[in-house]
Amino acid sequence: MVDTPQVSATPPESVHVLRDDDAGLRGVIVLHSTRRGPAAGGCRLWRYADHAALMGDAMRLAEGMTYKNAMADLPLGGGKAVLALPQGSVDRRRLFAAFGRAVARLEGDYVTAEDAGTGVADMEVVRGETRHVAGLPVQGGRPGGDPSPCTARGVFLAMEEAARRQLGSELKSLRVAVQGLGHVGSALCGMLHEAGARLIVAEPRPGVAAEIACRYDAEIMGRDSILDARCAIFAPCALGGVLDQEAVSRLRARVVCGAANNVLATPEDGDRLADRGILYAPDYVVNAGGIISVAGEYLGWSVDEVARRVHATGLRLGAVLGHAAREGLAPHRAADALARARITAAPASPVLEAA
Repeated sequence: MVDTPQVSATPPESVHVLRDDDAGLRGVIVLHSTRRGPAAGGCRLWRYADHAALMGDAMRLAEGMTYKNAMADLPLGGGKAVLALPQGSVDRRRLFAAFGRAVARLEGDYVTAEDAGTGVADMEVVRGETRHVAGLPVQGGRPGGDPSPCTARGVFLAMEEAARRQLGSELKSLRVAVQGLGHVGSALCGMLHEAGARLIVAEPRPGVAAEIACRYDAEIMGRDSILDARCAIFAPCALGGVLDQEAVSRLRARVVCGAANNVLATPEDGDRLADRGILYAPDYVVNAGGIISVAGEYLGWSVDEVARRVHATGLRLGAVLGHAAREGLAPHRAADALARARITAAPASPVLEAA
């Protein structure tokens, strides 16, 4: 499943269609906002039914990055690159070199990094064409490398906050259903197991599911049936659009808190969660650890500064939930309101040159 295409609430500043037939490159870079700084967001390589589906995914993801970066108090705007996975074999080096040249032509208005379907090796190829890239191998004790552990850590900390508020409980002995065992989902399972949570997992790759189940004594369910799991917390960590009207009606969890982007199929599905008394931790608030790592690498922050900002994820969620309670809003509505206020205000701090 890919993130469900949906009309953006606000139009992007610019859209750059990418095509290089020799390299097999087809896709788009969407710059949603540069108001707070360069538009930052990862590069996704995925298979889409058609160009309209690819474009819809890119538009929604780019807007989500604007909100995510604002709520994480980063001096960055929001953008996203989405590339179509070619049919058959692909020369990744040629493809990502062509993508890197496209990023270079934007002259710093867009900063890229990994996303679904891409990794550190791909970003190294991009770095050969432009300096406006992060997620590169760690060097000299600075931030860098795969940012997914930072994403997982932030989600875990947010989940602790959500469990305390909604359930009056720590994570120990709670049943947590994790949908998706990629880099982030797998790392999150390790943290939850260490905290004493009982795990239910869903993953389309049977070998991966079996490995995590054995390692963490987890129960395995299907990707769809996990929505019906008897659990305290549902953690969507695959791709988005998971919670539509039908899925919300099936949930037995009392908290939704996961790493996936664009979890809600529509904003109204967030209202439905609230109506059912299910606490939804807004995805772009809780999964910002990865972009914090990317920002730290790109802007030359220390490892300690990145860790400090990731550690504050639970506090940021608490602020959103407090605002929601005071204003009588569903959490996703409260987060959107706070994000828009930050986006329209002056930048959080001066934008630095890439280190």
